[in-house]
Amino acid sequence: MKRLTIGVLAIYLASILLTGCTIGDTEYVLDLEVVVPQGNHVFSINGSKCTQEEAKLYLCNYQNLYGSEYGMNLWEHDFGAMHEDETLEAYVKDITLSQLANIICMNLLADNKEITLTDVEKRMVEVAAEEYYKSLSQAELDYMGIDLELLKDCYERYAIAEKLYATLTQGVNEEVSDDEARVIRVQQIYVSTQETALEVQKKLAEGDDFASVASNYNEADTIETTIKRGDYPYEVDMVAFNLDNKQQSDMIVTSNGYYFVKCLNKFERELTEQNKISIIAQRQKQQFDDVFHAFIVASEFELNEEIWGDIDPDTTGVITTDSFFEVYDKYFN
Repeated sequence: MKRLTIGVLAIYLASILLTGCTIGDTEYVLDLEVVVPQGNHVFSINGSKCTQEEAKLYLCNYQNLYGSEYGMNLWEHDFGAMHEDETLEAYVKDITLSQLANIICMNLLADNKEITLTDVEKRMVEVAAEEYYKSLSQAELDYMGIDLELLKDCYERYAIAEKLYATLTQGVNEEVSDDEARVIRVQQIYVSTQETALEVQKKLAEGDDFASVASNYNEADTIETTIKRGDYPYEVDMVAFNLDNKQQSDMIVTSNGYYFVKCLNKFERELTEQNKISIIAQRQKQQFDDVFHAFIVASEFELNEEIWGDIDPDTTGVITTDSFFEVYDKYFN
């Protein structure tokens, strides 16, 4: 059996490609039965197949979006000796397989719930497909082996996945208080041993400047940072979020070390508003997960490993398309 890690949320791929492929930390590990090649499909879920053409479409876009991350061509960068499964090519292929499996699962669930596209949405799918198709070079069309009708099907699957998510997350409580979402700005000192913590405690008690002591003792990556509830151990939260501006804590003992915190701003308004959006999104995701997970564990997955193994990213520079998701967003968002 081949194990495949599947992120929950296919519909947000375009917006989170360069920061991760799931929202939150939930992942599903699915068992794919490796089968003897039959036909040209890459994998099937409950009989619904993903074709080579659809897989290459996503692979092209992911390879160029990931490959040009941070304004550099990562395909040309030497990362040193790596395990075969840790190459950029392997990573992009894993992302492609994972997200396509997500989309097909969501479409099957949408079919069970009789969720379909309206005539207006179908027309938007057609227009998006036509625009993206015209953007493809002959080399890209040859590599994918895709035609306009199949491209429309791909956009339709993507739109249905998005609509399923919107449907299943209706009714989520969108009220988030300032205190629940509050983000604060602090200076921190973290040390790993009690002996060092006692030294820090003594210097702060004697009136030494917090930032100066931090520069000499802090083992964390940064001294000044912003935090929201849950970022740090519970013991730190309980103290830090009750500090007033310019007030500093005494030693805070946790299971993984010792903290000292000085509050610079107990209410970062803009960051708090952004965190409210994240909290609502997490609530939506949890409501969606409750239904989606039950569907996944009852599904059957088969991977045509021979065909999938023969499909590789084209890193020659001839295949440059990366706008599949961008064109979709133009019409649906």
